[in-house]
Amino acid sequence: MSNDTSVRSNVKIAPSLLSSDFADLKNEIEKVTHAGADWLHVDVMDGNFVPNLTLGMPIVKAMKPHAKIPLDVHLMIEKPERYIEQFIAAGSDYLTLHVESTDVLEESLKKIKSLGAKAGITLRPKTSLESIKPYLHLVDLVLVMTVEPGFGGQSFMSEQVQKIKDLKNWREENSANYLIEVDGGIAAGTAQTCIAAGADVLVAGSAVFKGEKTVENYRQNIQALK
Repeated sequence: MSNDTSVRSNVKIAPSLLSSDFADLKNEIEKVTHAGADWLHVDVMDGNFVPNLTLGMPIVKAMKPHAKIPLDVHLMIEKPERYIEQFIAAGSDYLTLHVESTDVLEESLKKIKSLGAKAGITLRPKTSLESIKPYLHLVDLVLVMTVEPGFGGQSFMSEQVQKIKDLKNWREENSANYLIEVDGGIAAGTAQTCIAAGADVLVAGSAVFKGEKTVENYRQNIQALK
């Protein structure tokens, strides 16, 4: 994979739309895209796997015509295998599943890929990296959570940085091709920590959408993370 220098210069920023203005979602998508966002991160929560309830397939489908960059959909839901086809049909380019949320993870990851989307895997901060290693050869993306999934605005859990380093080393040792994504508490300082550890993609909510809702402000916020 990439060496450290190219990872730093080429890190992708995926604004978390959970922090955007939902009453103006079309324009928010267009603004962050023009501001230099690489992906759009979509947090799907069901009120069961995590204690919050957000959006579902109809919103993803409504976003898709306005999304000129990949839709990166993170399913924080129980038994996500029930909805894989619907989320991909709605327009998900990346679909990420929690190792804790399903008993048919391998089958589900293979199904995502067979339907033409990129397969992602993730885990809660307290879950050991060992739990996902059997599946790493199947995925295009590994998402490291640096907060507890479920709510935005939490503090960055610095002890999770070791997972980024371990995933980078495992990727190199096994000639794997997955991207390493980090989500939770990403701001200018923590972004640099994650990039140095080997992150390829950074999910950021309030760090991107804070301040004036203009392309120029969003561009400055995105550049501060890079």
